[in-house]
Amino acid sequence: MSSIFDVLPGIEVPVGEISKRLARMWSDTAAEGGTAPDADDAKATQVNFVLHLGLQTTADDAAAQFQTLVKFSRRYPCRTVVLCPQSAAEDKGGMEIRAKIYGECHFGKSKSDKRCVEFVMLNYSRAARGFLENQVSICLSTDLPLYYWAHRFSASSKLADYRYLLGRAKRVLLDSAIAPEGALTYPWPNPSTLRDLVYSRLLPVRQTVGQFIAGYAPQAVAEGLKQVVIAHGTDLSAEGRALAGWLQRRLAACGAAEIDCQLKSEGEHKLAIEFHYADAEKKFHWQGDLKSGHAHFKCNLNGALSELSTSMSLLPSETALSEAMFF
Repeated sequence: MSSIFDVLPGIEVPVGEISKRLARMWSDTAAEGGTAPDADDAKATQVNFVLHLGLQTTADDAAAQFQTLVKFSRRYPCRTVVLCPQSAAEDKGGMEIRAKIYGECHFGKSKSDKRCVEFVMLNYSRAARGFLENQVSICLSTDLPLYYWAHRFSASSKLADYRYLLGRAKRVLLDSAIAPEGALTYPWPNPSTLRDLVYSRLLPVRQTVGQFIAGYAPQAVAEGLKQVVIAHGTDLSAEGRALAGWLQRRLAACGAAEIDCQLKSEGEHKLAIEFHYADAEKKFHWQGDLKSGHAHFKCNLNGALSELSTSMSLLPSETALSEAMFF
């Protein structure tokens, strides 16, 4: 079975020669007629990015997340380090850090807009963990902000050991759909930097529902509201929780604070929102189906029934990254 380090692309190099081998990689590429940076300013210079692949990451999952990051870097060039801890089967108890380097160039809106990005993959044993932060700091640019994505970690307490990354990062990204229970409320070193990729993926839903409700006066939305029910597919329980939290905050801003909010699971690929009012004539209902890509509103908040069909989607993974990082 391939390890997560082995499945990632790149050339294995000695850890102490990462910078030198990156420079050689580009010169060799140029010599062979490939696309390479003309100068340092064509390389990744916007942000530092660390992708930490936890021990629950499979080889296929690692390859998929790496491609997500490659797609992201084409829009936001970044200096990237991918951390690959050794599994129990790989770890022989020694002090070992292995490294790979990978780079690619692409053109933006014109051929003069050439951007080249570099990736460093670090595979490390448990015994080498204490030397990892020093190695990561060497690979990153000191004058760029750091963003840290922790993917499929097994326990919040274990991730909390990486204080250098958690403390320095401008944003710490995690996915509550696959994170350990309580990860969003764990006392991280700097909790204000934490961002949930589930919430970010929901941006199209939040925009569609928010824009529709914004067509009514806040008083019309809040008056007589007794309960909110969010139904979610069995595959979208994290999205249901994130949607419920967002709705509670938005409704409180309309004047409907401390509303009873219920979650229920039904079907697959679906999300739905229903408001229950003291006045049986008042109603708000929205339902979306990710599989079909369709959604529908049915609403009567001002004495007139209104219906509207719209699209339904979640943000692609690479776009959800940028949403979580920058907004």
